[in-house]
Amino acid sequence: MNKPSILFICTHNSARSQIAEGYINNRYGDRYTAYSAGTEVTHIHPLAIEVMNERGIDISGQRSKALSEFIDSDIDIVVTVCDGAKAVCPVFPGVKHTIHKEFMDPSAATGSDEEKREIFRRVRDEIIQWIDMNVQPGGTLAV
Repeated sequence: MNKPSILFICTHNSARSQIAEGYINNRYGDRYTAYSAGTEVTHIHPLAIEVMNERGIDISGQRSKALSEFIDSDIDIVVTVCDGAKAVCPVFPGVKHTIHKEFMDPSAATGSDEEKREIFRRVRDEIIQWIDMNVQPGGTLAV
């Protein structure tokens, strides 16, 4: 049986969706295949890479991807992680579940480097907690 696929979508595909993709593939890769995309293609934020490394997860090999890369893909679950992505998210044929869960954009953080790093850590932990609370053994995410 094929593992269900999850596509995490945010505006820039630089932090929130990248964190979720990396965490699912690392922690639940035996049950799911995760991807991420953005309504705009940018780059993975260096602090996203740094705070995931603190958890022993290397996302430095991931890349920012456009939604268009996934339109004709067999995606089972779409998760929008910001209101901006939800507003413009296209319909993906064959998707079994669409979920919206808003997370603060850590890339918009201001302050010192350490203050920004703390915000990235907080958002990372919120995403991880939400995933851990909602992953179901049968290949779905509870909402």
